[in-house]
Amino acid sequence: MTVRLQATTLVAGSAAAETLVLSEPLSFWGGLDSATGRIIDQWHPQKNEVMSGRILVMRAGRGSSSGSSVLAEALRRGTGPAGIVLLARDAIVTVGAMVAAELYGKACPVVLASEADWTAVTGAASLSIDAQDEAATIEI
Repeated sequence: MTVRLQATTLVAGSAAAETLVLSEPLSFWGGLDSATGRIIDQWHPQKNEVMSGRILVMRAGRGSSSGSSVLAEALRRGTGPAGIVLLARDAIVTVGAMVAAELYGKACPVVLASEADWTAVTGAASLSIDAQDEAATIEI
């Protein structure tokens, strides 16, 4: 049975893939190897996980405005996530995906899920995102 959840579009696009659910926020600057898509932050619980081609699910990003450029570079190289689901708005993550779309033509939808749906989103092995204008749908 497919469950459709309403979300808010931060960056438009669509994606469907397995999820990578992060238990803690990630700073892309110093936390992601854009050449491989691997989490390299030595203190992050998901260190060595690869986000390439997966739907990245995290409450929010963590720090450094330079993280936008690291995310954009990973998307340019094809090592970034297929899409991103956040619980809290994050300008750094959003800008990184916007830059990749604008400069490189690499789409990575970014959506904002609701607190009420967060348990369902984080428990899903795979997700489908359809983010248009302001309204988005997450399918589990």
